[in-house]
Amino acid sequence: MADVKKFYITTPIYYVTDKPLLGNSYPTVIADVIARWHRLRGDDVFFLVGTDEHGEKVETAARTAGKNPKEFVDDIVGVYKDAWQQLCISYDYFIRTSDPNHEAMVSQFIEKIAKGGDIYKGFYEDWYCVPDETFWTELQLKDGKCPECGRPVKKVKEECYYFKLSKYQQALLELYEKNPAFLSPKHRSKEIINRVKAGLNDISITRSTVKWGVPFPLDKSHTIYVWVDALFNYITALGGPSDGRFARFWPADVHLVGKEINWFHSVIWPALLMSAGIELPRMVFAHGWWTAEGKKMSKSMGNSVNPMDIANKYSVDALRYVLVREMPLGDDGDYSEKSLITRLNNELVAELGNLINRTLTIAEKFDGKIEGKPELDAALDIGAIDAHMQKNDTFNALNDVFTFIRAANKYVNDKQPWKLNGSELAGVLYNLLEAARIISILIYPFMPQTGECIAVQLGTKVGKLEDCKFGNFDGKVAKGGYLFKKVL
Repeated sequence: MADVKKFYITTPIYYVTDKPLLGNSYPTVIADVIARWHRLRGDDVFFLVGTDEHGEKVETAARTAGKNPKEFVDDIVGVYKDAWQQLCISYDYFIRTSDPNHEAMVSQFIEKIAKGGDIYKGFYEDWYCVPDETFWTELQLKDGKCPECGRPVKKVKEECYYFKLSKYQQALLELYEKNPAFLSPKHRSKEIINRVKAGLNDISITRSTVKWGVPFPLDKSHTIYVWVDALFNYITALGGPSDGRFARFWPADVHLVGKEINWFHSVIWPALLMSAGIELPRMVFAHGWWTAEGKKMSKSMGNSVNPMDIANKYSVDALRYVLVREMPLGDDGDYSEKSLITRLNNELVAELGNLINRTLTIAEKFDGKIEGKPELDAALDIGAIDAHMQKNDTFNALNDVFTFIRAANKYVNDKQPWKLNGSELAGVLYNLLEAARIISILIYPFMPQTGECIAVQLGTKVGKLEDCKFGNFDGKVAKGGYLFKKVL
């Protein structure tokens, strides 16, 4: 394994106009898995989540709800925090863009960019999608509607201030060439590179008609465009460049984002940082979409999925497992309850649950000393699993963990410990109990409640990655209930 290092991972910050759905729970769970894995390695981890609370969409939603914007966002933030707690999200900090320290630091960054000559005044006229808080040109519209969500757009013409994005075209192309991993996964890089090569237009970074936002420091009659405001959260959460946390954790190692906001993070964000003279993040990883019958899930289409309903019905860990197992990170996947049930029954119940149950049942009946020689260790490749996780390949890492689980189940079937006694049984139990202990560690980032439950029944603790080797089993077995229940 690589040397211990600092590791800073972020999720998108979500609009506070609705409760958490599967689409935004997905990257949050994936980021949590990655953060937990790095903690297992002993890395110094900072895991950031948060909410994007400014902009016209929030103003409109608050007005509809009969509240002022601050009251509205305060209520929704509580819902997000409760949801992340239920889904076992182990974040280190929850950033809110309405936090006074965030707003103050964003203004400071804008002033610094302006001093470099990268901001100027002008007029903006184009089509605007309020739900996505995104501007589109006439050519980008699809059938006269937003090309991302398919909803109506409105023509916006107003005085604004521009950021000289065009100035950074060559610098961005050099970034992509020198650091190919910056645009991840690789198959999403071509679209970004081609768009940048085609030429960059300067972008509007203020609104004069939106009042719920960070005041623009150069002209208080304007507010900062929500997307510019939001991007700086990754730095303001660390207290800014003068804070010790910034020196400790910046640059971000992974910005995990949805592919629909890849442009903002892979083009606009690094250009703003270049202008402000701040070191660039190491990677922007654009994950895919969950679909339902081939269509992107969304509230407007009526096919969104409430992850809390799934967690309450099948368990939090079953949901977390399926989110990792159903599709490789970076690809699109199609969600169905039928697929979840199939994986729950065939993998979590029949493979993982069955292995732990059989092992503990036999161990409880054995009153001798559990000792033996490692035989199952040859089926375990910690280095390969860790290598996958260093590339944020949660899908193949979990697959390798289950390869080991299957090897352990085969070992049970081959050895038939129910027919053994004495030292032969002790040797088999030693291998199975040590395998179960190691599995409790490896599975913990993906399914923390399950990892803890296995450790409790073994009379051990969830250790670190360095503990994933066969040693002397020193637990005290106390079999509990089944890890998972079969769905009939």
